[in-house]
Amino acid sequence: MTIIPLNDEWTYRLPTGPFAGADGSRPSVLGTVRLPHDALRDEDRSPDAPSKDASGYYPRAAFTYERALDVPAEWEGQTVQLEIQGAMRRAQVFVNNELAGIRADGYARFFVDVTPYLLFGASNALRIEVRTGEDSRWYSGAGLHRPVFLHVDDAVRIVNDGVTIVTERIEDDQAVVSVTTTVVNDTRTTRTVRVVTDVASPSGSSCEGDSTPLTLAPGETASVRQLLYVADPSLWSPDSPALYTASVGLEGSSPVVTAFGIRTITVDPKKGLRLNGEPVLMRGACIHHDNGPLGGAAIGRAEERRIELLKEAGFNAIRTSHNPASVAMLDACDRLGMLVMDEAFDMWTRFKTPYDYAADFPVWWEADVEALVAKDRNHPSVIMYSTGNEIVEVGTPHGARWARRLAQKFRSLDPTRPVTNGANALLAVIDEMPEFIEKMGGLNAAMADYDLFDEIGKSPSATARMEEAASSLDVFGLNYAESRYEQDLEAFPHRVIVGSETFPSQIGRLWPLVKSHPNVIGDFTWTGWDYLGEVGIGSVQYADDPKANGQLMREYPWLTAWTADIDITGWRRPVSYYREIVFGLRTEPYIAVQRPSRYGVKVVAHSQWSWSDTVSSWSWNGFEGKPVVVEVYADADTVSLELNGSEVARGPVGDMKPMLASLETTYQPGSLVAVAFRDGAEVGRTSLVTAGAPSLVASLDRSAITNSDDDLAYVAIELRDAAGVLAADSVSSVTVIVEGAAVLAGMCSANPSTEERLDASTWKTFDGRALAVVRPTGTGAAKVTVTAEGYEDVVLELRIA
Repeated sequence: MTIIPLNDEWTYRLPTGPFAGADGSRPSVLGTVRLPHDALRDEDRSPDAPSKDASGYYPRAAFTYERALDVPAEWEGQTVQLEIQGAMRRAQVFVNNELAGIRADGYARFFVDVTPYLLFGASNALRIEVRTGEDSRWYSGAGLHRPVFLHVDDAVRIVNDGVTIVTERIEDDQAVVSVTTTVVNDTRTTRTVRVVTDVASPSGSSCEGDSTPLTLAPGETASVRQLLYVADPSLWSPDSPALYTASVGLEGSSPVVTAFGIRTITVDPKKGLRLNGEPVLMRGACIHHDNGPLGGAAIGRAEERRIELLKEAGFNAIRTSHNPASVAMLDACDRLGMLVMDEAFDMWTRFKTPYDYAADFPVWWEADVEALVAKDRNHPSVIMYSTGNEIVEVGTPHGARWARRLAQKFRSLDPTRPVTNGANALLAVIDEMPEFIEKMGGLNAAMADYDLFDEIGKSPSATARMEEAASSLDVFGLNYAESRYEQDLEAFPHRVIVGSETFPSQIGRLWPLVKSHPNVIGDFTWTGWDYLGEVGIGSVQYADDPKANGQLMREYPWLTAWTADIDITGWRRPVSYYREIVFGLRTEPYIAVQRPSRYGVKVVAHSQWSWSDTVSSWSWNGFEGKPVVVEVYADADTVSLELNGSEVARGPVGDMKPMLASLETTYQPGSLVAVAFRDGAEVGRTSLVTAGAPSLVASLDRSAITNSDDDLAYVAIELRDAAGVLAADSVSSVTVIVEGAAVLAGMCSANPSTEERLDASTWKTFDGRALAVVRPTGTGAAKVTVTAEGYEDVVLELRIA
């Protein structure tokens, strides 16, 4: 078996055809790119875009990707396949202008047998067409956003995804692991081969193995199951993500190398989720697939960095909302110890947007579930499959039939993992909404006096209509329906629940519910990482803002949702530190300051996806002597504020939210100290200081990277004083120039509302920060120069091997 990365030397352009040629307004070739690549990111945003706020005001689009493929004559007689890990969306694959394969879903990994269409000993033309538009509730991008590989295989070979590794049991002194290998014989004669397996421990040394003969008739596909006994195993867990490696091959051929973890998963309503027999509560983050300034491109380092930063922020689980994750992301979760709720779909048979996957689901769902499980079943981080998110039809009899059918399909492919679904009770009974609102005294009363999600979620109608669909699951996922935690403990004593999607503003109330209910195994906030599209759902709208529209999603030029613990640059927002304290992972208090420019201004709209409009800064030039509201997050009962050595405020913790105190003082530069007390005794303190004159500061996350399609270097650009204090109130336009063996791959700030382009080389700082991403183009050295008017240039050296 030979696997060749096929990610370089692709060109992309707008599609043409016999009746739809290019209009001449754009270049015939838009660029030569290295995959993964998102072509939609570089298109013009517009307030008139058909998907408007949902897509981040990006347009619908279609693109053609092309490259040449030299096929040696000696490949004749072998099987040649393309592995496409993600093509967004409605992909058509052509070889020498002949259709070789298609795929509807932009997140599905798929294989295309191109053997019949190749010219051996010649150059061949590959072309992949993609089309998107009004088919997603968030920004999904367009293009070959995940890697592409070429597989060249012998006629007798291990099939695609043909190695399945399962932890059968764990004993005191050993683990029993099964390795099942599926082999196909495409020759016209009976063949006997030997399947050879070697297992390496996390240290790299060989620790187990086996060799088994297998006879196959012409055209036959058969499997070998080898039971291996690993002595004194290192178990995989979030705290200790030990990875073994299995090299499985046919004797005399190159092996398939698979990383795996030894671990077991169980769930039940009395003991909750247990990993290797130990109880685990999932501190979860829902995340979309985009990578901020890179758009939808799933470049390996970008995926890894997100998992690193999410874990540092206190999360131990992610939900891949609402689609299968990239291979690179799951590899990172395996290495770093992040649990994964692996989600398949955002819709089944009912549309959520005009041209979405609902039209394809009845035809493609089974193949897409099979593809997801085949890709993900050897990843120890994946501990649960989700059949879908907020599926409208789960409250109907035939929707319940679909729920059971999908759950059974997952179990037939992989019986080792529980199956869940993110159910929204409001959608399940949406046809009854007028009646609910009338009972609550009208829409205004319902929104003002009730938590609409919670009230409907615990209603008898929701209970009855979701019961059958819920019964098909191992874990009932509830979106915004924590009122059911206690209710279902009594009404459905065998039901296991996960808070599959929750409001970030409510974690102080929700986490104690999770901890006190054994039937609830975790909480997943919406969201862990800010994302493109669904713009402004977490925004705070003020009366003095002429553009405030009072709606859930915001007007152009809003770009991101602005509802996350971590912004698109990777910077933790105040809610992240609040959550860390609620989780019990942080003892030091945290200070967040409401922007003084908004003091006293009426808030006209905000949602439960919003957090307060705060920044952890005591630098507010121009607001000296003016009132300011300071929030202190602490596991305490009282907090005091000391400004330049004198106490200026004191107040209780928990009046507004658990573990939060809101205090008012007057801004003066200097040192602001928050002291937390419990029962009169100090339990922690923290401080902020005013920044002095700032300098331009830039740093690389790594000074050396590799010339590969999955590596990147991140450049943090900040305005800091000589002591390193961030000048969050300073704004400057910064420009990044990359020379040598790399290019600028993307740039951004955390500003959720901007007309700046993600492919631009100049951005204004937001709250004192910006971010640039550098991608290698070869080996050698690269120089990154960061400039801003009035500041000394910063020059960074990057080594590329």
